[in-house]
Amino acid sequence: MNAASEKCIKAWIYGMVQGVGFRYFTQAQAKKLGLTGYAHNLADGSVEVLACGAAEQVDELVDWLKAGGPRSARVDKVLTEPHHPASLPHSFTTG
Repeated sequence: MNAASEKCIKAWIYGMVQGVGFRYFTQAQAKKLGLTGYAHNLADGSVEVLACGAAEQVDELVDWLKAGGPRSARVDKVLTEPHHPASLPHSFTTG
């Protein structure tokens, strides 16, 4: 991974984001942007997203999440932090 042009972030999305297709739409958006990672539901009702790829595309996904994601969802808050996984994911999964 070229540190200058590629990055990984973890994001936690809060609001009405479970049971509304949020992970599916996030996966579709991430794949469209050429990113790898995952979108997982968490026990507290939030969704955790790991996104890795070209910095510009990762930022575009974060902007999409902050803009509210899919129309079926309601995003109240998005928290992000840089992430350095031990190994890079090969695809974008939901689970």
